[in-house]
Amino acid sequence: MDKVSVILPIYNVSAYLRECLDSVIAQTLKELEIICVNDGSTDDSLDIIREYAAKDPRIVVITGPNGGYGKAMNKGLDRATGEYVGIVEPDDYIAPDMYESLYRVASENDLDFVKSDFYRFSKDEQGQEHQEYVTIDRAAKRRYGRLLNPSEEPDCIRFTMNTWTGIYRRDFLEAFHIRHHETPGASFQDNGFFFQTFIYAKRAMIVNQAYYRNRRDNPNSSVKSKEKVYCMNIEYDFIRDILMRDQALWERFKYMYWWKKYFCYMFTLDRIGDSFHEEYRKRMSREFHRAMQKGELSRDTFTELEWQKIRVLTNNANDEALLPVPDSMVRVFAPFIPRFIKRRILEALSENEAFFSRSRVVTRKKAEAKIQVIRSSAPFRLGFCLTFPFRCCVHLFAQIRHFGLLKGIQRTRGAKILFYRDNNPVTELALLQDSAALKLGVLLLLPFGHSSRK
Repeated sequence: MDKVSVILPIYNVSAYLRECLDSVIAQTLKELEIICVNDGSTDDSLDIIREYAAKDPRIVVITGPNGGYGKAMNKGLDRATGEYVGIVEPDDYIAPDMYESLYRVASENDLDFVKSDFYRFSKDEQGQEHQEYVTIDRAAKRRYGRLLNPSEEPDCIRFTMNTWTGIYRRDFLEAFHIRHHETPGASFQDNGFFFQTFIYAKRAMIVNQAYYRNRRDNPNSSVKSKEKVYCMNIEYDFIRDILMRDQALWERFKYMYWWKKYFCYMFTLDRIGDSFHEEYRKRMSREFHRAMQKGELSRDTFTELEWQKIRVLTNNANDEALLPVPDSMVRVFAPFIPRFIKRRILEALSENEAFFSRSRVVTRKKAEAKIQVIRSSAPFRLGFCLTFPFRCCVHLFAQIRHFGLLKGIQRTRGAKILFYRDNNPVTELALLQDSAALKLGVLLLLPFGHSSRK
């Protein structure tokens, strides 16, 4: 029996497929079954798969008409024979020791699954690759290397949503018949698979090493599609149906279900085209209003400011005032703000929508214009000066390579830390909008009535 079956769901990715296959074939763990599922590709992806299969007997080729990501993945899961199962998206690539390292952890600890941190990457016009380290446990960061029982720890749902940074025991997947939702196209069907693995697994672990490289510059990626409006809603209906099969399971996970759904819906709101915004907000409002009435939302699950945004959302579908405020701001400031003034701060921050709103910035030209607005603003200039000494310290610590706790910082370039600069205007805009300098400046100028709308 092979130790790991690796499934690649393939549809029109010939531009990236060779890099992906090369990284899988080069794994230091040789006992692999590599299952390539061609989902009706119309480019030369199938020819590339067959070319590689002719050279490597570990590669299994499955081909058929286009049925969508979920169906392609399920074909691969049905065909898999390995002890564990891994997933690689065909426009991504992986580090050579990924499956050897993960298999060692999984087998030594008898795990249902193990997952790891990862990198997001994109390439600029010169072909230079830019990477961002992403942690799985973004909140507590205390659960790395610890044996977890996700089926009894609903808070594990807060982990970064993905299915491809780990491996899953095949017997575990078969015991609970864990499969993807077979909806058309690539429509975020990994959300359902993610939920199933967490609500059923009794032995799991996360590791603070990054092996997987997740591409963010594929223009055909599902996250770039502005027309796929309600696919996330359909996926979360699917997840709810699974949870509702067992009332005890639903009661245990319902609050985290709505927490995850809230952030996925907010992500959708940023992703879809402007013409769909009003309609989508209304539907989102109706869904959360019903959840509020049925007692399925818990105030304790959200931060204070997130809860206020939900209250506005459930009371008025057309009220956009509080929605544009980034949730990263909530996590930064909420612990330090007295409860009685949080509402006032939230309302004032919403008046700076021109700084923080992201849904309308879709081109380099618009990003460059918005960068100029932010850099010339009083809040940013004030915050930039006040936080510069702190950023210098962070940059200095980033050079200390032997500090394991600073892994995420070590890979950050000095220009990003010190000046919020990047060669890609869209990336630079994101740096500015998430910057402590801008957030601090906005907060400090609140008593003086400063607003980006003025």
